[in-house]
Formats: sequence, structure tokens, C-alpha cells
Amino acid sequence: MDVVDISSLSNSVLWATFALTFVLGAVMQKTGFCSMGAVSDIFIMSSWDRLKQWFLAIGVAIVGFALMSYLGLIDPLKSFYTSNKLLWLSSIVGSVCFGFGMVLASGCGSKTLVRIGGGNLKSIIVFMVLGLSAYMTMRGFLGVIRINTLDAVFIGLSTPQDLPSILSASTGIARSNLHLALGLVIGSAFIAFALAKKAFWTFENLLAGITVGLVICAVWFVSGSLGFVAEDPNTLEEVFLVTNSGRMESLSFVAPYAYSLDWLMMYSDTSKVLTIGIVAVIGMILGSAFVAIITKSFRFETFRNTEDTANHLIGASLMGFGGVTALGCTVGQGLSGLSTLAIGSFLALLGFIFGAYIALRYLQMRLAPNPCS
Repeated sequence: MDVVDISSLSNSVLWATFALTFVLGAVMQKTGFCSMGAVSDIFIMSSWDRLKQWFLAIGVAIVGFALMSYLGLIDPLKSFYTSNKLLWLSSIVGSVCFGFGMVLASGCGSKTLVRIGGGNLKSIIVFMVLGLSAYMTMRGFLGVIRINTLDAVFIGLSTPQDLPSILSASTGIARSNLHLALGLVIGSAFIAFALAKKAFWTFENLLAGITVGLVICAVWFVSGSLGFVAEDPNTLEEVFLVTNSGRMESLSFVAPYAYSLDWLMMYSDTSKVLTIGIVAVIGMILGSAFVAIITKSFRFETFRNTEDTANHLIGASLMGFGGVTALGCTVGQGLSGLSTLAIGSFLALLGFIFGAYIALRYLQMRLAPNPCS
């Protein structure tokens, strides 16, 4: 049996991730793809275009993940989204907090990276506060609170929590066939919703939705196939290379903020190595910066006033806490998680949208004229 060169294969996984996220950052900068913007555009301008971009990306990701699973390119049950423990309360509370926070902070985790690439100084502060908040929620005092309260409320399932596994157990239909069928039906429904009106069929809308969905699928493949070693020569156990979770991963932009800060601060510690999440953060920023520079849209932007500063600090803190608690952000749960058809991810999607709506109503009330003044 050939001996696997772990170091060389790990480098291939990291470079592939960097290339994919560089493209993703460039496309998001060019098209304005943003989950927070998707909700705010409906609320403020009655425009559904960016929500349809998001839903098109979800549909493409679901279909692509189902096809890769059916063809045996990846194992859908190797992701932490498909655990048999449904943390329903954590998913709801965390996603609502994240949705509220992303409005206050002017964008979700991925949008923050895109804004940094475009020269936004506010987003650098958001990055640091979000990363610290996420780290405290993973391993600090907020983590103790989370585990002993929200995470203590869950539904234990006899199967993984994704729809194909649940329905396969109750119907007797082979899981692989059911996953393909459900993936094609549900994914196509998202795609059909996005493409229902021809007015949406602009180059930028289609580029945003299709590219984001395909990159999510591509990172699943990089992590779950290219980076999968059935028998690590050092441990003789299966391993997914350079992932922070130790399992198959796609993109998410909350925990990787914390890991990135940890890597930067502890760089001389040889145990701190680059991972898919850290490289994805770097790729997103550089891809966005590349487009901002060549299109001459790069410009520095800072806080307007004290209230603007406070909103961004509070929003970043809520995103860090909420994203870890919900097991992902609007990209992590709202795209990567949804592509697996996990129940928790569907709950989180609703929470993101509801949290953002509540925050928009809050800001609207703040801006309303005071009749007593």
C-alpha cells in the first residue's frame, strides 16, 4: 500500500481552499452578495434580488452536495451538521442573536471579510471583537454558560438529524436514493424560487448565486475527498486533514475568526497550524481586495459617531456568541449546513432572518422622530 504524504496533501488542501475562497471573495465584492443585505433590501426597498441570490446559492449547494454524496465522492454523515443530537434551542437562540448582530455590524461574517478587503476599517474592529467573542463562546466563560444552559436542551434522535437519514429510517427507502431525491427536489425548489421572475436573470445575480453555491460544494469536496485519508500512517485512523473540527467541513465564518486570531497571536507555537477555516479567511480578504483595487472602489471608511461604534461592537459580540451557539453563521448554517439538509440548519435559517428583521425594526425606531422633541 502506498504511503500517504500527509504534509504534501495538506498543502494541496490549503491551496485549493485559498483559490476557491479568493474567487468567492472577488465575486462577493463584485456582486454585493450579502445575507444581511438580502433581508434589509426587502425591509427597506422591497427588493428581493439579494434574497434570491442567497436562495439560488442554497439551491445549488443542496443539489451539488446531494450529487456528490450519491456518487460516493463524499460521505454526508461525516459532517458535524448531521449529529444525532438536535440542539434546537441553541440553533434558534444563536441564530437570532447572530441575525440581530449582523444588522448592527453592517454585515455577516463573510461580508465583514469582503468589507475589510475593500478598505473598511470598521470591519477590522468587527473582525477582532467577533473573533474574541467566538473564542470565549467556544472555550471561555461564555462557553461554560452555553453548554450548561442552551446546549443542555436538545432532542436525541436515533438517526443523524438530516432529512434523508430521518425519512430513510421511517420509510425503509435506501438513504442514498432518498438523499438524491430530496436534494434534487428541495434544491430545485430554492432555485425555482430565485429564477421565477426573469427580471432577476442579470449577470451579477446569476454570478453571485451560482458561484457561491458551487464554491460551497467545492470546499466540501476538498475537505471530504481530497483531504480525506482513510488510514493516517501516524494513527492508523481515518482523518480529515487540516480541519479544526476533525470532520468534513465547508465554509463558515465565525469560529475561523477565533482560530485566525489564535494562529496570529501564537504563530511561534508549532502546534498552531493553518487550517481550512483560517486559509478561507485569508482568501476571502485578498479576493475582495483584488477586485476593489482593480475596479478602483477601494476606500477607507471608519465609524460615523459614537452610536455607530457601539452598534458595531455590540453586533460583533452578538455574532461571535450567536454563530458559535448556532454552530455556524449565514454561510456556515445558512449554506454549508443547509446543503446537508440538516434540521438544525433549517431552524437556523429562520432564526437568521427573524433576528435581522427585529434588528431592522429596532434601527427604524431609533431613527424615527421623537414626537416629544
